[in-house]
Amino acid sequence: MRVLLDTDVVIEIQRGRDRQIGANWTSLVASGAVILYSPVIAAETWAGARPHEHALVQSFFDSLTCLPTDYETGKVAGDLLRKYAKSHSLEVPDALIAAAALQHKAALWTRNRKHYPMAGLSFYS
Repeated sequence: MRVLLDTDVVIEIQRGRDRQIGANWTSLVASGAVILYSPVIAAETWAGARPHEHALVQSFFDSLTCLPTDYETGKVAGDLLRKYAKSHSLEVPDALIAAAALQHKAALWTRNRKHYPMAGLSFYS
């Protein structure tokens, strides 16, 4: 299994405020799944990281696999934006995250499924 973390889940895992997410995280890690993030998720996480959280953020991302963002990812994201920007207010960061999940056949773990109306996108919960 391949699971792509969304930024909202990364933040909850790191801050440890949601017991259910913590339990799901423990199970996911124990399962041996390949746990992924994208540069978009890293950027969003670092943008909100407090100085005292920097070491935790760094060690967290060091333990995961970063998906590349390349031309194909951009092309898929552009197609998603064309299809969903007006009807679902899809923005570039979420389009890139969805494109990465689709491109790499990963289940997306997010708390904001309404941001991801794309057909063919699978979710981890």
